[in-house]
Amino acid sequence: MSEVTVRDALAGAASEIAAAGCDTPRLDAELLLAHALGVSRERLVCEGSAVVAGDALPAFHRAVRRRAGEREAVAYITGRRAFRRLQLAVDRRALIPRPETELLVEVALALPPGARVLDVGTGAGAVALALKQERPDLHVTGSDVSERALSLARENAANLGLDVRFVCADLLGGLDEPYDGVLANLPYVADGERSELAPEIVRHEPAGALFAGGDGLAAIDRLLVQLKRRTPVELVALEVGAGQARRVAARTRAAGFAAVRCERDLAGRERVVIGQGRRR
Repeated sequence: MSEVTVRDALAGAASEIAAAGCDTPRLDAELLLAHALGVSRERLVCEGSAVVAGDALPAFHRAVRRRAGEREAVAYITGRRAFRRLQLAVDRRALIPRPETELLVEVALALPPGARVLDVGTGAGAVALALKQERPDLHVTGSDVSERALSLARENAANLGLDVRFVCADLLGGLDEPYDGVLANLPYVADGERSELAPEIVRHEPAGALFAGGDGLAAIDRLLVQLKRRTPVELVALEVGAGQARRVAARTRAAGFAAVRCERDLAGRERVVIGQGRRR
């Protein structure tokens, strides 16, 4: 059997992944081969003539089949995802953290020293853990209705050595302690939009973390109703989907927040609705 170089392995894999309709075939191939070899992607790119030897080649081929044949996301295949300054473990117990969700962390960085923060719908724990890592003075709690997601979040906290409390709760239900800030990346995809999502999402990510009723706002609406009844929450930040920001902003005002604004993500979309200053 002839030897296979890094360059040849990448070319073949990129072609197979592209034929499956994936958006970034070369990048995907590089990440998967780097993972199979246990090296950085940067080193891999610089060593195109190196031979892919031992168990790395069959492992790489299996990974490419998962990516191209099953349309599984690279992060689930490698089991890792970068989020701000962290490397998180990820698997099908929770959604893969997205770059746009980092906006929630940026909003919360402005909270006063010692503030009490709740990350609702924490999933793999990305927002809660990143916030604690960057603002260790904050008292951070992450909650989720899924015990499976929470088990992943706790594993990430242990691996990173970050002191974040994770609790099982349906939004704010059963959480009686006061919070100064509430962050939430809740399900916001409308039930009828399932066919518009990429196969990577629909086939592999947990549906309960994606879909939220006819307009996609069922979970956010429930949270705002609960927030209206609580004090002294002074800040809420809600991640929303395309076209939802203005509706959510109006409902945030109705929940008693006097100052409401929207923050845009790097693509220019209104992504996070922020409410501050509770009316008394």
